[in-house]
Amino acid sequence: MKAANSRGTAPGTPPRTRILIVGGGYVGMYTALRLQRKLRADEAEVTVVTPEPYMTYQPFLPEAAAGSISPRHVVVPLRRVLPKCRIVIGEARHIDHAARTATVTTLATDEEGEGPVEIEYDELVLAPGSVSRTLPIPGLAEYAIGFKTVEEAIGLRNHVIEQMDIASSTRDPALRDAALTFVFVGGGYAGVEALGELEDMARYAARYYHNVKPEDMKWVLVEASDRILPEVGPEMGTYTIRELRRRGIDLRLETRLESCENRIAVLSDGARFPTRTVVWTAGVKPHPILAASDLPKTDRGRLACTSFLTVEGVEHAWAAGDAASVPDITAPEKGVACAPNAQHAVRQAKLLADNLVSSLRGGLLTEYAHKYAGSVASLGLHKGVAHIYGRKLKGYPAWLMHRAYHLSRVPTLNRKTRVLAEWTLSGLFKREIVSLGSLEHPRAEFELAAGGGPKDPPKKTDR
Repeated sequence: MKAANSRGTAPGTPPRTRILIVGGGYVGMYTALRLQRKLRADEAEVTVVTPEPYMTYQPFLPEAAAGSISPRHVVVPLRRVLPKCRIVIGEARHIDHAARTATVTTLATDEEGEGPVEIEYDELVLAPGSVSRTLPIPGLAEYAIGFKTVEEAIGLRNHVIEQMDIASSTRDPALRDAALTFVFVGGGYAGVEALGELEDMARYAARYYHNVKPEDMKWVLVEASDRILPEVGPEMGTYTIRELRRRGIDLRLETRLESCENRIAVLSDGARFPTRTVVWTAGVKPHPILAASDLPKTDRGRLACTSFLTVEGVEHAWAAGDAASVPDITAPEKGVACAPNAQHAVRQAKLLADNLVSSLRGGLLTEYAHKYAGSVASLGLHKGVAHIYGRKLKGYPAWLMHRAYHLSRVPTLNRKTRVLAEWTLSGLFKREIVSLGSLEHPRAEFELAAGGGPKDPPKKTDR
């Protein structure tokens, strides 16, 4: 195991504070962005450890899946926006805060054969986000696909169009029905928005198929609780249910997925759907790195934090976002934590950076206080629901509010301009409905040309 991140200061000069940020999502990127603006070069060095060289703006994933936004405009390249930070592409495997070290595997460690590296730090910002929460459902690991990354969003888009191609060309009625049946599990933001956008896209694409009509497709939304989109309130949630059912979507509340073995979705109400598409969006859980650390955690596995965004009972450790249980001091009752959503994460990241700078300079810390502003959700092109500062919107006004809000929140002027330009062009021209599934196996054609036939592709989980 190799040590890394030495201080590297000239003799006679005070050592710079080594700040390690684990995670390059909302909190990681925004914290690093603010730190590089506020700290002098001789004060601190900031290292960001992240598995991907970009931050994904997840609210735009449904629109990327539907083809309204190019995938490259849903992500923000970290090396471009964080030129004063050291970016390490890798995974933090263990954190020993008592020793101020993080064990990290990088893209080079396997090639080098010398094992993981240890990165030493003085201040730790833990912001790894969350991962999909799965259940031991038969067939889930083999056949389902998630919806948390841009790769999953584009893969799902390609998959849906490919299923329409299969249905259009097959002579087997059973295969056709399975190809045109799409099951989504989870009635939160990810599930409802993904289903709404993809159903809208597939409905539009059907006009270019001579033998596939919108009514041939079956879209099923499975939710274990008695409502969907709880963030927008019961009234807007009820409206969403009516809107989805009006579009012919089979919405099943208080129902669970019990199995999807052999490409058959079996539900707890006894329904069985032969399907080639199961999309799993049923919640998230804390990132595994939290369990692999010596920092205090809540009974739900998140980091126990103070309202100052420090880790409770520990010095020189900070956290925010999905990984942190931050007290909501604006709530009328005590003991309530801030919801793990982007609205809180972005604001917490900025205050975390300010408090960290203040701490390094011997200043006072500020408590995090933000009253929840509300929520917006897209249900497809020109369709949406919103509950903002007590005002309830639905249909086109809510969809417009959804776009305006997220355009204001997506990082960097570069991305705002590109997204706005794409929206403008998509309003002037027809929607793109091409599948680029072959991108997943770019060497297949060359292997075939080189002789011997293509190698077996890696086993997929979405078909």
